[in-house]
Amino acid sequence: MQRVTNCIIIDNGHLLLLKKPRRGWYAIPGGKMEQGESIKESVVREYREETALTIHDPELAGAFTFSIYENDSLVHEWMMFTFICKTYEGTLTDYCAEGVLKWIPVEHIHDLPMAEGDRKIFEHVLANKSMLYGSFSYTEDFELLNFRLDSSAS
Repeated sequence: MQRVTNCIIIDNGHLLLLKKPRRGWYAIPGGKMEQGESIKESVVREYREETALTIHDPELAGAFTFSIYENDSLVHEWMMFTFICKTYEGTLTDYCAEGVLKWIPVEHIHDLPMAEGDRKIFEHVLANKSMLYGSFSYTEDFELLNFRLDSSAS
């Protein structure tokens, strides 16, 4: 199963997001874990590769399973570990091979085009400090079929 890490940076009321060219959806910067990496090592490396920023003390905010179905058959599955961080250093890159990096005001996050699962993750992470666990099922066109969420605070 593929493993992915990403990180939500919050700075001065803004979030750094990645607008992906394929669908024009916004996503949290991050990417695939490498063999033998811890999830923290992966998120620091991936964030630096995509943004040129070095994050400090990222905190795990959520662990999720994503399943993609064609009709009733599972065609792809991965796990995503989402961190949150408020301290970083460096200068944001002008070019990211994955899309366009943008600082977005927190209050505009709900108006952006994005995967519905990501929207649920933002709703929790921006309002709670508790860990969120979840499972999301999508069609191949990323239409959300169903989801389950469980907060460590519940």
